[in-house]
Amino acid sequence: MEFVDSFAGGHAGTATRAVRPATVSPVPAVRPVTPAAAVDPRTASVRHYEGGQLVWRVQCGDLISRERAVTVFVEDNQVVLVSPPGETARLTSGQLGQLRAALNEAAKMAER
Repeated sequence: MEFVDSFAGGHAGTATRAVRPATVSPVPAVRPVTPAAAVDPRTASVRHYEGGQLVWRVQCGDLISRERAVTVFVEDNQVVLVSPPGETARLTSGQLGQLRAALNEAAKMAER
């Protein structure tokens, strides 16, 4: 993504610089969440609380090997899956197992 680094608004001769979009974390309505009875050990390193909301953040890469993350959380009894912004998530078999386990736990929580 290119942004013009000048007040001239992109006319010839203006300098441009590449700007990486900021990663935006979802800020869902917070509701108390009780941990699932059986926690999958594959999600132990990806499962944590952010602002009182249980979130699973699975590390992955994109098509040109930059580090990214896929985020899973539950909101209003629905599972929300957030992919890297405007990107493709490339997951190893281990990361896919973590994502599968996170989605499974989130689905169980959403059913309550």
